[in-house]
Amino acid sequence: MNVISRCVAGASRWESMLAACLFMACSDATLAAVPVSTKVLRDVAVYPQVSVPATVMSLNDSKVSAEVRAVILEVPALVGQTVREGDVLMRLDPADSKLAAQRAQAALEAVKAKMELAEFQLERAQKLSQDVVSEELLAQRGTEVKALRAELQVQQNAVETAQRDVARCEIRAPFRAVVKERLAFVGELANPGTPLLRLLDVEHMEVSAKVQTDDVESLQATRSPVFSAQGKDYPLRLRAVTAAYDVLERSREARLIFAGAGALPGAAGTLSWKDSRMHVPPDLIVRREGALGVFVVESGKARFIPLPEAQEGRPALTAIPADKPVIVDGRFGIKDGDEIAR
Repeated sequence: MNVISRCVAGASRWESMLAACLFMACSDATLAAVPVSTKVLRDVAVYPQVSVPATVMSLNDSKVSAEVRAVILEVPALVGQTVREGDVLMRLDPADSKLAAQRAQAALEAVKAKMELAEFQLERAQKLSQDVVSEELLAQRGTEVKALRAELQVQQNAVETAQRDVARCEIRAPFRAVVKERLAFVGELANPGTPLLRLLDVEHMEVSAKVQTDDVESLQATRSPVFSAQGKDYPLRLRAVTAAYDVLERSREARLIFAGAGALPGAAGTLSWKDSRMHVPPDLIVRREGALGVFVVESGKARFIPLPEAQEGRPALTAIPADKPVIVDGRFGIKDGDEIAR
């Protein structure tokens, strides 16, 4: 004030008026600056938790079928029972299969006997002189041996097939599973392809969830998705997000696998994860000219940054740099371009 007063006193009348106007303009500008407080975005950003309904799906929901035609003798497996791989689920009458195996074995022995004779005749013919045995007879003996070797192979395959049919009379579990349903009963005739039992694989399971398209990116970026059911949490790993898009639900199906012990097949719960992307907290979001956004500080002025994906009362995803000053207090009384005082 002393400097300005001396300037006014020593100047002409017009110079005094000009100095007074400049002083008043500076004072008005100082008074026009809106006091606010700010924080950098990284200090106020939030990382919201996302949750969607999810279900545990067994990768193998199998109907075990008969492979031979036979009458059902016994069904050791009970509905609801957990069976191990290789456990006997059902026994069929093996009588016909055993008879077929015996016939195949007998046919094999007959071919072996013929083979021995043919080989002996061929060896003998080869030892005799060409004057005694004609070239045609020698070729005939060789052809007989080749034909019997081929027949021997056919009969060996027939024996193996018959023996496998005998083994197929015991229906065994192809994997560790829960017996979900019994489809055939003692005394019924089972034909090849007849469903006998329904099994649910309890080792190979995945969690299925419908994820909104806006949340797919955050799910793919997270490292710690969790399935929660019946008061327990199960860590997961994302396997895939299907390329198919559900137009009605605006979602895509996500498939996740258990990182450790899994829940039971069919269990319903929630899939949740923490979004690793920065979001503006809902209490800092304001509306200006019909748009939702946040105020930041640029060159001493308030700048309104619209957030296109923002919704009332929810955190909003943002691409604003993490070190950008965000106006925390005083944001309701300012507009874009206002001078601010911090």
